[in-house]
Amino acid sequence: MSTTEIAPAEPMFDPKVYVSTAKPKPPLTPEELANMEKPKVLIVGAGIGGLTLGLLLKRGGVPFEIYERAKEVRPLGSGMLLGSNIVALLQQLGLYEEFQAIGKPVVQTNLLDEHLQSYFTINYPYRAQCAGGDDYILTRPDLVEILLRQIPKENIHLGKRILSFEQNNGGVMIRCTDNATHHGDILVGSDGAHSAVRQHLFHVQKKKKLLPKSDDVPLPFSTVCLVGQTVPLDPEEYPLLKMPHSVFNGMLGQGSPYSWSVATSIKNTYIFNVVLHLDDKTTKANDAFRNSEWGPEAAESMCKDVRHLKVPGGKDGKVWTMGDIIDLTPKELITK
Repeated sequence: MSTTEIAPAEPMFDPKVYVSTAKPKPPLTPEELANMEKPKVLIVGAGIGGLTLGLLLKRGGVPFEIYERAKEVRPLGSGMLLGSNIVALLQQLGLYEEFQAIGKPVVQTNLLDEHLQSYFTINYPYRAQCAGGDDYILTRPDLVEILLRQIPKENIHLGKRILSFEQNNGGVMIRCTDNATHHGDILVGSDGAHSAVRQHLFHVQKKKKLLPKSDDVPLPFSTVCLVGQTVPLDPEEYPLLKMPHSVFNGMLGQGSPYSWSVATSIKNTYIFNVVLHLDDKTTKANDAFRNSEWGPEAAESMCKDVRHLKVPGGKDGKVWTMGDIIDLTPKELITK
């Protein structure tokens, strides 16, 4: 038998070529950091993202201002499932204990069909040991209130709808609908899916023929979401509320345009979410809603359409419907 010798492959690169001889710069001392001139950050939007960024900047001693188009910060919305990956952030902000006080840990997720037959169940009782913290169900208004308490009132400017911005080597300037202008060094758009900051940036970039084709498309609009939270209920009548943890129940309808979910909160309320998945026909029917504000006014029609959807965990442990939950929810706590 003959043998064939295989020459060793040539190295793809010579490591010697890439060895830097430059000495690394020593880290800045706390005194040097304190004496550095810090940039002023303008944040557009006083939602969870904008407030969290403001709080991080505050803790870092970086000047900032938040501009919100609403005349008051109204924490709308329903429940939120926040994962254990945010524990480190909350600890850094000094908010973890407050966060735990308003949240209910989630250790089980059930996925069901429209008749409440199980697709599968996921249990994760050891999430805290493995990931540093639990997943939590909490209400969006409660989280916003915690963040708002940490931000000085003078740093939040209400009724400031952004028209445009300009930037040059000297910084950035935003112009509002009240004809006021505000100046800073960095501008952050945290003003939602239909961000005024993003729209103006794309407009300027497109005029300069610098906007990527992937960005020069309409914002996808494929779902409409109805969310809400019931009044506090009696745990003796609704056994799921007695559990020390929250069970997240998600439902998927076969041949139905809806998916929906319910979970229990630490306040003995049910938090619910209904998603209408749009096709070409229903997208056009809901197009007027695309740029509307969140609020109870737009929710009434959808509430009627979803009353028949079955939900587990009703009174005395019986099956109930989304209509039963909606009837236990004040109109001002339902948004679309």
